[in-house]
Amino acid sequence: MTKSQLIARLSKRFPHLLQRDIESLVNTVFGDIANGLVQGKRIELRGFGAFSIRKREPRVARNPKNGASVSVGSRFAVYFRAGKQLRERINH
Repeated sequence: MTKSQLIARLSKRFPHLLQRDIESLVNTVFGDIANGLVQGKRIELRGFGAFSIRKREPRVARNPKNGASVSVGSRFAVYFRAGKQLRERINH
């Protein structure tokens, strides 16, 4: 689901709210999650899951086009762990 699809679905579910207000709300929530991750914090949404940052160590990878070795430096990646309620809802 894209952000615009999420906004459209929320607009249908809450017709008394203006679409620009819903868009502002969605942007604020996503912005706060992103800012928290930039600061190195763990973001937990109860019943949904938790976002955190993990450091990936430098490694040697291969270019799939020509098979040449390429060194990839260390970097940080976003990690998501689904919450118990989300896992149960998906599996049933």
